[in-house]
Amino acid sequence: MNSAFSHLSIAQLTALLTILELRNLSQAALRLGTSQSGVSRHLAQLREAFADPLMIRQQREYVLTERGEALIEPIKTILEKLQEMSTPTAFTPLTCARRFRLAGSDYVAQHILPGLLAQMADLAPGADIDFRLWQPDRFEWLATGELDVVTSMLEGTPAAYHGRIIGEDRAVCCMRDDHPLASLSTLDITAYLAWRHVKITTGGDKDGFLEAYLRRHSLQRDLKLSVPFYSAALSVIRDSDLLLMLPEHIARKWSEQGGVCYRPLDFMAHQFRYWVVWHSRTHSSPEHAWFRRLVHTHCQQSHSLSPGT
Repeated sequence: MNSAFSHLSIAQLTALLTILELRNLSQAALRLGTSQSGVSRHLAQLREAFADPLMIRQQREYVLTERGEALIEPIKTILEKLQEMSTPTAFTPLTCARRFRLAGSDYVAQHILPGLLAQMADLAPGADIDFRLWQPDRFEWLATGELDVVTSMLEGTPAAYHGRIIGEDRAVCCMRDDHPLASLSTLDITAYLAWRHVKITTGGDKDGFLEAYLRRHSLQRDLKLSVPFYSAALSVIRDSDLLLMLPEHIARKWSEQGGVCYRPLDFMAHQFRYWVVWHSRTHSSPEHAWFRRLVHTHCQQSHSLSPGT
């Protein structure tokens, strides 16, 4: 064991996990409440400690080395165990009588809540859940205590908030099975913009990257309908020619149910990143830690996403 590794602190391990999860030094600096130069120094020290570059720049992004990827889960486990050891309050789910406040989309309510409630009935029969629809960027709901946990697609979490990545997914275009575009293997920008569109307004930002792309190229889509519910959007595209930008795991599940299909976009690539997010005020709560781990597990199982990095 080299001396740099043997002297790693909890703060350095926390910094390493943040850097590896975000793969972005400026976002890591915001999360850690430090400067980008400070994060760069952390990274240099950690590279020496682990005798590995951990992250390598590829064009304008960073990719993790195999060593970097392999460190994420063990470090999470170490930090969670250290957190548990430092928490004096004993917690037993069977005696928990807390009402947890969870936010997400109606898709989350439909596909996550049933399994989550069933397991809670066994593990913590006295605990309850209040669920509400998540609105993009309403993080103050976590800060004020209106919410305990949010599950949504985000680029990252703001300062004073904590998050754990559920997984990643790409953006695709969903349409009815017999739509004229269904005969294509991929959609170019001309085909995509030739039809009208529907947008889902609740949950995470599913369209911001697309709108930015269109603005850069002085283009505009014909947005026929904005609706807050996945279920309503599904009904609309089944019975119309409207197109819907959607994460692939949802489009895949809908296509398995019948009536709709989806196609990738050949004019741009975008990865959605899903998180479980909470505020610093609840970070040390053993009840909260138990609940957010439970939410994270059920989201991963239901969404079948690519693992977050």
